[in-house]
Amino acid sequence: MTPPVADASHGNWVDRFAPLRVRPYLRLARLDRPIGSWLLLLPCWWSTALAAIADDAPYPDPRLLVLFAIGAVAMRGAGCTWNDILDRKIDRQVARTRNRPVASGAVSVPAAFAFLAAQALVGLAVLLSLPHFAIVTGLASLGVVAIYPLMKRVTSVPQLILGIAFSWGALMGWASVMRTIADPALLLFAGCVLWVFAYDTIYAHQDKEDDAIVGVRSTALLFGRSTALVVALCYTLVVVLFGIALLSVPSGPFAVMGLIGFAMHLAGQVRRLDIDDGARCLTVFKSNRDAGLILFAGLALDTLVPNTLAPLLP
Repeated sequence: MTPPVADASHGNWVDRFAPLRVRPYLRLARLDRPIGSWLLLLPCWWSTALAAIADDAPYPDPRLLVLFAIGAVAMRGAGCTWNDILDRKIDRQVARTRNRPVASGAVSVPAAFAFLAAQALVGLAVLLSLPHFAIVTGLASLGVVAIYPLMKRVTSVPQLILGIAFSWGALMGWASVMRTIADPALLLFAGCVLWVFAYDTIYAHQDKEDDAIVGVRSTALLFGRSTALVVALCYTLVVVLFGIALLSVPSGPFAVMGLIGFAMHLAGQVRRLDIDDGARCLTVFKSNRDAGLILFAGLALDTLVPNTLAPLLP
């Protein structure tokens, strides 16, 4: 039996409860490491909530929130499966990834392709449940998703391509509610790209020694000792872009408080960051889920609370 991969969540349900025969496939979909699904989902939820504010809706559409959650898990799993198929030879040379199912041989390449197709069909079913404009918007992201795993071979900033792929949800939520793309969604998208670029740079510091040996490029190697400064600059621009998006809607006090909490969390990440401590980098990276949930809570409350209080007001 293949041991768990290095960055799997401690005591996760896959390693504790999943049948042995399906465990490699669940690991291939990264269901033992849900942080990636959260980080793919959050821009979708932010965009849906921001559109609800702009549309003066009583709350973010719960149907969309559920659909995006299912889609995020399916498409993150499909993307990781595709990544592992392409990177299987590189993964065998990196300590953190050598136990991944395809690299270790626990899942054959043909089986991985079949599993990729199954996950993609789930993602397609979710996409076809959205309005036509959102379907077209979602299909436009597939090229970026397909080429991302190859980028570390040809550019020192593969995190930028990942940022575009992981931020597409910032367009999808707005497109699903408003049936168009407007400035608030574009501002949210731009901020999300920088957010992903920064947090994945932190994540990449876990592999920098192996990457240098294997010949794989990353922003961790590119920025080196300047990483904290680059991350701080990116996070500052994220907050500025998100702030302009909130002003352009316009949003109320709860959204602003959510953004302030989000900004404080990002500042804390920069203070805690130690690029020579792989475990610390992973912890800081994972904490972006909590930062994102703080912002989503503020955006959601901005629609919920005024509508809840409205009957009580004169």
